[in-house]
Amino acid sequence: MAIGGKNSRYYYWLALEFVRKHNKLIFLSFLISVITAVSIVTISPYISSTLLRHKKVIGFVGSYDAQSFDKLPDDILGRISSSLTSVNDKGVVLPLLATTWEHSSDEKTYTFKIRRNVLLNNGKVFTAHNVSFAFRDVTMKVIDDYTLQFQLQKPLAIFPLYLTKPVVVFPYIGVAGLYSVEKVKIKNNLIQEVILSPNRKDVEPITYIFFPNEGEMITAYKLSKINEMSITNRTLANAFMSWSNSVVTKYVSYDKLLTLFFNAKNPLIKERDFRNAVESAIIFDNFKDVGEIVSSPIPPISWAHNTSIKKRETDIEFAKKTFKRMVTADATDSAKFTLLTYYDYLDMADTISSNLRDAGLPIDVTFSSYSSKPEFDFMLAYLTVPQDPDQYYYWHSTQNLAKLLDYKNLKVDKLLETGRSTYKIADRKESYIDMQKTLSDDPPALFLFYPYSYTVRRK
Repeated sequence: MAIGGKNSRYYYWLALEFVRKHNKLIFLSFLISVITAVSIVTISPYISSTLLRHKKVIGFVGSYDAQSFDKLPDDILGRISSSLTSVNDKGVVLPLLATTWEHSSDEKTYTFKIRRNVLLNNGKVFTAHNVSFAFRDVTMKVIDDYTLQFQLQKPLAIFPLYLTKPVVVFPYIGVAGLYSVEKVKIKNNLIQEVILSPNRKDVEPITYIFFPNEGEMITAYKLSKINEMSITNRTLANAFMSWSNSVVTKYVSYDKLLTLFFNAKNPLIKERDFRNAVESAIIFDNFKDVGEIVSSPIPPISWAHNTSIKKRETDIEFAKKTFKRMVTADATDSAKFTLLTYYDYLDMADTISSNLRDAGLPIDVTFSSYSSKPEFDFMLAYLTVPQDPDQYYYWHSTQNLAKLLDYKNLKVDKLLETGRSTYKIADRKESYIDMQKTLSDDPPALFLFYPYSYTVRRK
């Protein structure tokens, strides 16, 4: 015990003497440590933001099932893989992974030759066995390693157009892509994040992060979790214009078209005069700041767009007279019209319903979930616009949308059938030009505008 006590006193006086001799150095070291700790806590967000600038991290709004990677937007899939065919801006189908194709005389059997010496992104050789399509009413058969055959139930001259989607080999393997999938993060069976690594040294890696809505994506941008996103809210886009570290680019989204659908099961709506009055009641200038106003479901950038379709005109007096003549003056609540929409389009629905009420049409706005069966007189929603002008699946009387709207125009049916029964661009264009004119004269819907979108990107 005595020896231990002596040793303790010895080390105590030794430490005290060390502190006395080096007190300035000890104090300075302590001060530097405190300053360093505070600095790390303070500037760490800026450090992460700076590091993020050297990575391309893009936000996307959407929910995608983990088992359906090939359902991701073509913007993403096109980076990791090629397609069997491609289409130029004149509507001509070109070979890509497929080199040639031919069809039977009845245009029900298509045989495609696959390009040789092409590699999958994992280094293996690409063959016909790697191709998988889930077409309704189409049977695919592998003839040999480099020959595919498709058997259709009905003739379709434009079938090669439907092979322009990038080929993805289960689960995440592309073909001759600029990028390969490095990692896919999944939560609750939904794809949360896709990390792409470049297959060339001069290309930067990309990460895609998916969000359930635009609000969460915008928050992620503000927190520097992503450095690029596309949004549709003009007010928010304008706010980002004032950020010194961000660039905002405005563009038109020609892949979707805000549309007011008419339900012709209502006898009044079936009357063309009534539909003309609806068009005349709407003040289209209300939408000029949110999108490009149009009169056709085929966008102006398409080779088949009809430039002679009359522009939208507002004629409130005509609308008032027509509604007064066709709608009972003492309409009860049960006689009111219903405009069905979704929460995302509430502001536009309010504007349209207000215009119609001002013209004398009693109308209420109701909401629907994406899973419910809609009941409506009018429905406001976005129409997905295909790259090709073939809109058979929308307006032909045998198809689901036309049946829902009770729309049947024999001339439209015939023109749609003609447009897809030939691969000659001149003949197809003639059919679609005439179809747009017929849709304008007997509209199944009121085509409003292609929305403006804004890409927000950090410098």
